[in-house]
Amino acid sequence: MPAPRKYPDELRERAIREVRTTGRPIAHVAKDLGIHKEAPRGWVRQTEADHGERDDRLTSAERDELKQLRKENAELKRANEILKAASVFFAQEIDRPRTRPSR
Repeated sequence: MPAPRKYPDELRERAIREVRTTGRPIAHVAKDLGIHKEAPRGWVRQTEADHGERDDRLTSAERDELKQLRKENAELKRANEILKAASVFFAQEIDRPRTRPSR
């Protein structure tokens, strides 16, 4: 479960909107809103990436997809380890000499 966000979504949206529409420096907008200047800087950068205005960051959709693919990859690796262990077990069973019960 992700950690709770430090700032409410409404504040995030307001900061992003003010920076993008007014052209004011991020530090000034942050000071007016009473938040650290690096918080809205990241929000604005992410918004720009999501709108295709920057290509030095992944978009939110790409980040979500990457997270999902990493999770799926970890699950597949675990399943692979289980299958490897099972194949070793069954290979040992096959290689074991069988004795016939005496009558």
